Amino acid sequence: MPSVQLVDIASNDRSERTLNDDVFGVDPNRHLLYEAVRQYRASRRRGTHSTKHRGIVAGGGRKPWRQKGTGRARVGSIRTPLWKGGGVVFGPKPRDHSFRLNGKVQRGALRSALSLRAGDGDMTLVSGFPLEVPSTKKFRAQLDVLGASQKVLIVDVKPSRELVLSARNLPGVEVRSVAGLHTYDVLASRHVILSEEAAARLEEKLGR
Repeated sequence: MPSVQLVDIASNDRSERTLNDDVFGVDPNRHLLYEAVRQYRASRRRGTHSTKHRGIVAGGGRKPWRQKGTGRARVGSIRTPLWKGGGVVFGPKPRDHSFRLNGKVQRGALRSALSLRAGDGDMTLVSGFPLEVPSTKKFRAQLDVLGASQKVLIVDVKPSRELVLSARNLPGVEVRSVAGLHTYDVLASRHVILSEEAAARLEEKLGR
């Protein structure tokens, strides 16, 4: 079973915590990770790309020259796709690129991502973040205690207002709730920090 470090930030006491092998110790399925990342990135596409076909390009209402007798190729409009300034054939139109993954695939991908971070030693458990008031400086000091500097993902069951406000001005630090956690968030981070309550909730949510 995977074992990660449990840190009490207030006292800097450190111990080892064993996690559920079915959630944090599975063999990562790279195809599920690929599908989850593709779904996340597709859902974030704006889909506003657009081109004009020959029917909506301005101009071109008159036939450039008569059909026969000029020695030139026949043409019906200056907005033909064969000419510069003409329409686009089968060009992109605004559309929704998002698609859904079934729950089994999403849970399997999240298990794979968490197991990947836990297996690489890039996961830390904390008993909590002692923040009485929002303070970016104090929160930065707490991250330094944990040895987390870049691309940090913090996961709590329900992040407190103090935690969210303290972290939002730090570049490369993201805060997520357990309910809003996505596989892409885990893979995009270098260091994952879980609260004890979040780890327990993930084991309950993703346990087989």
